[in-house]
Formats: sequence, structure tokens, C-alpha cells
Amino acid sequence: MFNQLHAAARQVGQVVVGKDQQVRLALTCLLAGGHLLLEDLPGVGKTTLAHALAISLGLKFNRVQFTSDLLPADVAGISVYEREKNDFVFHPGPIFTQVLLADEINRATPKTQSGLLEAMEERQVSADGVTRALPEPFFVIATQNPANQVGTFPLPESQLDRFLMCLSLGYPDAAAERALLMGEDRRAMLRNLQPAMQPEQLAQAQRALKEIHASPALVTYVQALAQASRQNGLFAEGLSPRAAIALLQAGRAWAALEGRDHVIPEDIQAVLVPVCAHRLRPLKSAHGMGLASRDLVLQLQKSVPV
Repeated sequence: MFNQLHAAARQVGQVVVGKDQQVRLALTCLLAGGHLLLEDLPGVGKTTLAHALAISLGLKFNRVQFTSDLLPADVAGISVYEREKNDFVFHPGPIFTQVLLADEINRATPKTQSGLLEAMEERQVSADGVTRALPEPFFVIATQNPANQVGTFPLPESQLDRFLMCLSLGYPDAAAERALLMGEDRRAMLRNLQPAMQPEQLAQAQRALKEIHASPALVTYVQALAQASRQNGLFAEGLSPRAAIALLQAGRAWAALEGRDHVIPEDIQAVLVPVCAHRLRPLKSAHGMGLASRDLVLQLQKSVPV
């Protein structure tokens, strides 16, 4: 089953060229059952990556363009009175899918952003006093433009914490950009993609993560990282217990993709920045030195012995 995940990674890498590390991390996030936030400038392939992942994993896919006038009901669904039935009938929104691409999520108002919270955490939607389960598996892949762009509403900490990982694609290198310029249109490539695995195989792989062993010494290392984030004076708040659990689960998924049945410190280090950087807010003193959260997380890693 993990062989199919590697096949999916290769297929996505043919569409999103030059970003093998980000593709592998994105697959790690979905394998671990988490939601993914892609934060970068427009036009670097965030939407293409999300679409290619959904197709390659054989998952049903819906895309919602978030705007300032988008309402929670536009995402979750709405009840409409039907005269023939003499009753209100619920019409499911685009969130009732296996992969929801929340495109430019920080262009929606906080009210609409918060409407995703229950769905992301509980895998269900409540409307008109009725709770409806979402399909399994269910992933939110959200894209976000830099906060300094016009018309954005920054995601609050509670919303950011719902995302297992936050990735940035960045500009392609010269060879990858030339391949984009000389190659086939990406939209045409997406239309021609075929699933590399089925949803049942992905669910089986997710269940198999429970068998990936994490030794007491490895758990101690994760605890030490969380404790150091709370005490080193670099961050306004440290990592929460939920963040530490997310770090360990992501480490298990990375180890599985590496073909191991146990987690080693290098697995934790491989996922440390994408799991933790968006959860940690630098103190003003660190901001004054021009250090971003990513740089501070790398400092945190160096400060904690294995």
C-alpha cells in the first residue's frame, strides 16, 4: 500500500516539477490524517498541487474560491423549502467531499473561516440542528496568500492549529521553470491524470501507522522539543500537547514512507518545521532580529540534543 503512495508522489511530481520535498511532505500530511495549508505567492502551483494530490489518491475533489462575501452556508450547505415535499430539504455544500480545496482561505471573513473549524476537527457539519458526517477520508487543503497582500484576513491561532502542516512552494529553480515553460499545459496534464491508488488503500495505510513503533526515548525527544519551545524565550507561546501529538503522528507517517517500521529522530526533524512553524509566534525581540518562525524552529531543533 505504501508503494502506491510512492507512485502517487511520482505522478504528482510530474505535474508540480522541482518540488519533490514539498510533495512528499504533503503526502505525509494526508497519510497522517491531517489538513494541509499551502502558503505562498499566487501562481507558484498551490492549486495545481492540491488538485494533483486529490486525483492521484483517487479522492473526490471540490474547490471553493474563498472571497470576502462568501457565507458559511455557501460551504456547508443550506436547507431549502420544497413545495412538493411540504418540507425543508438540506442541499449539501461543497464541503461534502473527500478533498476540499479552500482556495485563498484568508480572503474570507473570520465568520466563514470559523465555519470550517467543526468540519476540520470533528469531520462533521451541524446545520438546522442536525449533525451530518462528512465522507471518509476527509481532508482540507487550503491555500493562503501572504498576509501583507490587499484584502486578506489573517487566520487566527485556533484555525492555524487545525492544520497539521503548513508548506511553502517558493519559486521553481531554473531547470524546473524551463520544464514548465517548454512542457505541456498543467491543466491538460491534470485532465489526463489517473488515480494511483484507491481511497480504501489510503485508509488501510492510515490504519497501518498505528503499527509504526515510537520508542520511549523517541517520545522523550518529542517532549523535549515541546518543552524547549515553551522555555527558550523565542516564542510568545510554546507548542501545545496537541502540537506534540501532531509532530509524533507526522513522524510516524514520514517513517512509513521511508520504509521503516519505527520512528527515528531524523523523521521528527524532517517534519518539524512544517508541523510547528505556523503554530509558533515569534516574540517581538526575535521579530526585531528579522528572524521568521521557520528560522526559529531550526534554532529550536539545534538547541535540543537527540
